[in-house]
Amino acid sequence: MSRTVIIIPSRLQAKRLPEKPLKIIKGKEMILHVLNLAIKSGVGEVVVATPDKKIFELIEKNGGKSFLTNKTHETGTDRIFEVFEKYYSNKPEFIINLQGDMPNLDPKEIISLSNYLNKGLCDVVTLAASIKNNDEIEDKNVVKVFTKDDLKNSNFSEALDFQRNITSKQNNFIYHHIGIYGFTNKAIIKYVNLKRSKLELERNLEQMRVLDNNMKIHVGLANSLPLSVDTEKDLQEIKKNMEKK
Repeated sequence: MSRTVIIIPSRLQAKRLPEKPLKIIKGKEMILHVLNLAIKSGVGEVVVATPDKKIFELIEKNGGKSFLTNKTHETGTDRIFEVFEKYYSNKPEFIINLQGDMPNLDPKEIISLSNYLNKGLCDVVTLAASIKNNDEIEDKNVVKVFTKDDLKNSNFSEALDFQRNITSKQNNFIYHHIGIYGFTNKAIIKYVNLKRSKLELERNLEQMRVLDNNMKIHVGLANSLPLSVDTEKDLQEIKKNMEKK
C-alpha cells in the first residue's frame, strides 16, 4: 500500500445538477475523467467513494477501484474517512480528497499538493488560483480564500479565512479556492471527531471546521484554474473547453 491515497467522493444526488458524475464529456462520464487524471498523477492508489451502485459499477467496469459507502454522511470528508477507516484500516499517512467534479484538473497540481503534504508542515493543504476579475469576487458560487502571504511570491502560505460572500477585504491576498485537500492521517482522524463548527454551518464550508479548531491549512498557487461543474451552465462551458483539446 502506498503512503498516499487519493479518495474521490462522488454521489448522484447533487441538488443543482442531479446525476452530475454521469454527465458525458468527450464521450466519457465526468467521474471517469477525474479518476483517470488522479491515476495519471501517480502519487498513490486511487479509489472512488460513493453511496450509489450506479457509480460503483461504472468505476469497477472501467478498471478502477471503488468503495460503496454509507448513504447518510453529512459531509464529503465523512465519506472520505469511511474509506480511509474501512478500506484502508487507517494505514495511509496522507489522504487526498479530490472532488469528482473537476474533470480538467491538471494532474501536476495533484503532484504539487502531494509533495508539499509530505513535508509535514501543516494539518491540511489545498490549492487556489488567481482571481481574474471582480465577477469572481462577487460570485457567491466561488469560494474565496484569504492567505497570510502573496502566493505569487511564495509557493504555499497559511490560510486565514474562506468566504463565499466578501463583505470586507481582510487583506490583499485573496484567491479562487480549488476543491482539493490533502490531510495527514492524524488530521483527518481529529477532523471527523470534531463537531461541525458554527462558521462551517453558516457558510456551508467544511474547511471552516479546520480553522475554527486551530488546525493549520496551507494553500498553494495552482498554475491554472480547473472548472468545477456545479450547474448545467458549468457543464456546457467545460464541454466546450475540453472538446477543443
